[in-house]
Amino acid sequence: MADQRFFTIAKPFNLRQLAEITESELSNPSLADMVITDVAPLETAKKTHLSFFDNKKYLEAFKATQAGACFVHSKLAEFSPAETVCLINKNPYKAYAVAALAFYPSKSPVAFRASTALIDASAVIGVDCMIEDGVIIGKDVRIGDRCRIQAQTVIRKGVEIGNDCDIGSNVYVTHALIGSSVRIYPGACIGRPGFGFAIDSAGFTSVPQLGRVIIESNVEIGANTTIDRGAGPDTVIGQGTRIDNLVQIGHNVKIGKYCVVVAQVGISGSTQVGDHVMIGGQAGMAGHIRIGSGAKIAAQSGVMRNVPDGMECMGSPAVPIKQGMRQVAMIAKLVSKKGGDKT
Repeated sequence: MADQRFFTIAKPFNLRQLAEITESELSNPSLADMVITDVAPLETAKKTHLSFFDNKKYLEAFKATQAGACFVHSKLAEFSPAETVCLINKNPYKAYAVAALAFYPSKSPVAFRASTALIDASAVIGVDCMIEDGVIIGKDVRIGDRCRIQAQTVIRKGVEIGNDCDIGSNVYVTHALIGSSVRIYPGACIGRPGFGFAIDSAGFTSVPQLGRVIIESNVEIGANTTIDRGAGPDTVIGQGTRIDNLVQIGHNVKIGKYCVVVAQVGISGSTQVGDHVMIGGQAGMAGHIRIGSGAKIAAQSGVMRNVPDGMECMGSPAVPIKQGMRQVAMIAKLVSKKGGDKT
């Protein structure tokens, strides 16, 4: 169960209601009126709890669970304990997410402006917004309805933010146009100048960064992530993309729709990332390359050249994943032949 000091449960549901909202099928329809009070992991769930099982690594935990009900794929339902009602679903994890959101729905912001917030008179702020302590909102900023701007955040001149956005504490936003239902976690820095300069014998000459950051709707940006504004072209984050903590996105980068960028990734300037791309943690992209739609980049890869649509790659420099696996196996074999490390 979630710690009630931090999370507030909405209400209990019976299995009929849970099956309806998740489009699941009950393994035992006669128990449709059974009441579920909360969600819980397989290992700790009790009779009135709901859990999920979608990874065979947790098969033993599923077999031993005391959960009253569990989301599971039809192919794995046979392993369920007799006392557990299965909610059959093709995507158990998504079904669980939908159910958990029903138990713990997001709270709408309460209309509020802290007395310590500094808001320029020219700023336009929509209805039912929550502006917390120490927030600074600059000239000509436009913020939509039902937004929450958390403590100590700075939103500079001309920034536009759509409806239903949640901007975390200590976020810095400048030179940015942000869509609706965007969530930015604490410490993120959006729109700072890109890392651009000309070099000669006299030293460095900074190149003015005259672009913007465009963040489309339904994007999430993790804590302490930085997204540089464009040098001329805009930096663009496509609709529905999820960016983890501590990610660095350089100037002029364009990321497509519904991508996943995991923690500590670095994407160099002017790289273009297609739609539905998945980039593993600590991977790095050279500048001015293209990552095709549907590509998957393994963790800690160093991508030096274009990646075609749908390719899976790994290693540094990154190569197609099958080739990378063969390289790893060959190195292990060579080390084994030499008797391993004798130092």
